[in-house]
Amino acid sequence: MHCTIALLTARRALLAQRLQDGAERYFKSLETADMTDFSILPEGLPVPTDDGAASHLPGAAVPALTLAATDGRHVNLAELGPGRSIIYLYPLTGRPGVDLPAGWDEIPGARGCSTEACDFRDHFKELADAGATNVFGLSSQDTAYQQEVVERLKLPFPMLSDEWFALQEALDLPVFSAPGHEKLYARLTLVVLDGLIEHAFYPIFPPNEHARQVLEWLEAHPR
Repeated sequence: MHCTIALLTARRALLAQRLQDGAERYFKSLETADMTDFSILPEGLPVPTDDGAASHLPGAAVPALTLAATDGRHVNLAELGPGRSIIYLYPLTGRPGVDLPAGWDEIPGARGCSTEACDFRDHFKELADAGATNVFGLSSQDTAYQQEVVERLKLPFPMLSDEWFALQEALDLPVFSAPGHEKLYARLTLVVLDGLIEHAFYPIFPPNEHARQVLEWLEAHPR
């Protein structure tokens, strides 16, 4: 009887220790995930090359597409109002604790969506002062996914959701694929004025400095 009690006690202690060890490993993994900072661009990323996929865009008319925005509006791209509008297209933003697609960092131009968003956030007022009436981010993620990014990064501008790649089909925009994603937007920025594409930035690198590149262009090309 005493042997049975002792054996059960030992087994219970071993089970409790295993549960404790498992909990510690779980919470350590959460801490590591939370420490992943997608606003920092890793070193040694491959630089995208200009394949000419955006050379046809300057002078093209913006199609009358209405897309849902994270601020609750439905934005008609052909009716953005007076002044220049900046629309930067990006593939997808990462989330803390959620893995990016396998091999993401090896795809030229893929990594850096959060860093790009932060750069537009940090230079938002300067862009407005330089003549940018609107700034929009645009991707194929749904509005709820984009809303998390807007709130987490405290972005002062809305994101536009183009889940069905309507703008890509209308303007023949460059895309690429990644594991788990048949199609994603390639990083590209449009300067729109009076319903026409005035300028297209492509390829874009590094993304964490791109808002400053747009700002320099606006300052060098005042209306």
